[in-house]
Amino acid sequence: MGWVGRVLVGVGVLLLLFVAYQLWGTNLAEARSQQALRRAFDRSLTNTTTALVLPSSSPASTTTTEAPAPPPVGEAVAVLRIPAIGVDKAVIEGVGVPDLKKGPGHYPTTPMPGQPGNAAIAAHRTTYGAPFYRLDQLEVGDDILVTTRQGRFRYEVDGSRIVEPGQTEVLDQGEGARLTLTTCNPRFSARQRLVVTAVLKGEPAPAPPPTTTPPGQAATVAFETPSLSGDRSAAAPTAFWGFLAAFVGLLTWLAARRWRKLPAYLLGGAAFLVVLFVFFENISRLLPANI
Repeated sequence: MGWVGRVLVGVGVLLLLFVAYQLWGTNLAEARSQQALRRAFDRSLTNTTTALVLPSSSPASTTTTEAPAPPPVGEAVAVLRIPAIGVDKAVIEGVGVPDLKKGPGHYPTTPMPGQPGNAAIAAHRTTYGAPFYRLDQLEVGDDILVTTRQGRFRYEVDGSRIVEPGQTEVLDQGEGARLTLTTCNPRFSARQRLVVTAVLKGEPAPAPPPTTTPPGQAATVAFETPSLSGDRSAAAPTAFWGFLAAFVGLLTWLAARRWRKLPAYLLGGAAFLVVLFVFFENISRLLPANI
């Protein structure tokens, strides 16, 4: 009974640590990705668009370049700032599960921010930095500042609503230049989507020539949805790091029994936590996408 109790306590502690990793540990991975994305974006900026803050005395939008070619998925394409809720993030091209783990993602099927049409950006609300954690607190009139390789643009929030995951019409194009932000709703759930819309203040940037859809083939619209299968390729790394975590934990326990307990637990515990972090990263890849 004593060993059963110890095993149950150990499993409970591991589950609590995994929850802590999901809520806070994933932020570390997102922070590393954000640093790399920000450096890559800064390198791509022209000399006239290096300032990432739009001064209050500046025009609502500042166009500096012609429309660049559509960026490949995974590339840093913009910097998004929402002062009212403390957002300051580099934006990646793509809204797939790997993309949104690095920060806000731009829907490839929509125009770039600042261009005519409905530009759209999605982001996590509770994990991986939770860029849109407070998106529901935005009010009509709040500023959304976006810097792209074409310049700096200011949007003004004009509304928000809650929709079902399949309501892709929020990405439909229309007149004028708009910005749509999407995230999961409510917090800690993927049951619905929270959508915030904003309108560009000022003149839009030049847009690239429209692409034509082959006759008889409908244009596809991507809408971020949590994967229900996980990444099966993570099974082998998960097993390896799980075995390594168990081995480090056992080695630490044996060292504490044979030598001085405090140094053994301090050194072994630090190594165990590092291995456990990598183990949790691979478990997270096996599970359905986080929200």
